[in-house]
Amino acid sequence: VQLQASGGGLVQPGGSLRLSCAASGSIFSINAMGWYRQAPGKQRELVASSTNGGRTTYGESVKGRFTISRGNAKNTVSLQMNSLKPEDTAVYYCSARTLGARYPDYWGQGTLVTVSS
Repeated sequence: VQLQASGGGLVQPGGSLRLSCAASGSIFSINAMGWYRQAPGKQRELVASSTNGGRTTYGESVKGRFTISRGNAKNTVSLQMNSLKPEDTAVYYCSARTLGARYPDYWGQGTLVTVSS
């Protein structure tokens, strides 16, 4: 499975940004897709995930501000980020998890999101 993410960039505090990710290859094996992020000097953390069955999970710091969505074919995932804060600055990674896996099996290349005035 290959994951290709896009949509990062520079945005002012309070602004919005949308990330997108498309999976290719053995997509039949994917049971969930999501986003993680890693800020400088910090561990990678879950931002949001969505299973094929529609169950979503959000990190505490983004609840109410970010929304994850999947495409109809279940091989794409998007992250709508609103009310962005400087602490949201990080490299965002698209992820995919197979059935039964507790953690992602596949990772995208990462896209940088910078929230700054």
